[in-house]
Amino acid sequence: MKLQDLIANAKMLVADNKGLLAMDESNPTCNKRFAKLGIPQTEEARRSYRELIVTTTGLGESISGAILYDETIRQQKKDGTPFIKIIIDAGIIPGIKVDTGAKSMAGHPGEKITEGLDGLRERLKEYFKMGARFAKWRAVIAIGDGIPSQGCIEANAHALARYAALCQEVGLVPIVEPEVLMDGYHTLEKCSEVTEKVLRTVFNQLYTQRVTLEGMILKPNMILPGLKCPRQETVDEVADATVKCLLRSVPASVPGIAFLSGGQSAELASARLNEMSVRFKSRLPWALTFSFSRAIQQPALEIWQGEESNLLAAQQALYHRAMCNRAARRGEYNSLIERKGI
Repeated sequence: MKLQDLIANAKMLVADNKGLLAMDESNPTCNKRFAKLGIPQTEEARRSYRELIVTTTGLGESISGAILYDETIRQQKKDGTPFIKIIIDAGIIPGIKVDTGAKSMAGHPGEKITEGLDGLRERLKEYFKMGARFAKWRAVIAIGDGIPSQGCIEANAHALARYAALCQEVGLVPIVEPEVLMDGYHTLEKCSEVTEKVLRTVFNQLYTQRVTLEGMILKPNMILPGLKCPRQETVDEVADATVKCLLRSVPASVPGIAFLSGGQSAELASARLNEMSVRFKSRLPWALTFSFSRAIQQPALEIWQGEESNLLAAQQALYHRAMCNRAARRGEYNSLIERKGI
């Protein structure tokens, strides 16, 4: 694939006020969510749930790309139609999660390193042949006593950059996801400090590995206080802190920034993105959009409960959540839209 095509795909992923749907949960993660709702933890249940998602009418109105898991990209509807064909026919670009998970980092208690570089070039070639046009790799950075360490930040940044370079080599747009976790008692200011350090390190590594910044998407956390922090800042304070941090650390050549939801409620994730759009959209060098998982899927999953009779209502909830986030990108999300739909 030519570099121009790679750059064009990156731009398409953040165009038209659309965003990304992360439906790349690993089988263990998906099974945990099913278990909480009493849904059978089987391959067929996972297939049925993913069919619910990809066959939702009108999903492509708000979703530009769908991040899949290895099992999902190989699955089909009951009638034998491959999921990837359904996604492409809906005008959605298929993507694929390619890391193999965050594991405990040797010599760094309480910290993790994401694995999956071994054999990655061959796997990326296979996914491209299957129809994927972008990929995702997630690194996790925890804030706590004495962490994150410089060693953890640098190791994860290096892995993200090597992954990104391999993606671009085969024609896949890399989604670079360094997530500073919400867990803990840390303040919004501490999150900002750590996130800026992480992003600066990541982009230094991306430069070193000769990644074309115009052909990638950044998927960061918003700047948020820890979930256990006594002070929880307002929506506008979060918007201010997030944009300030990104302006300090993300080069203007990156076409788009797609926020992860990271455990935020569906409504708060939409409201915070909306506030950034209202206050800063016309002044930013890159597009701001969403790449949410639970913040789009969870309401639909809770309605579905594994029951065929709940399918339509669950799809309506999924469609509504996606449309709420498209409205947030436009700076038009409000409580009326939340309650009544669009």
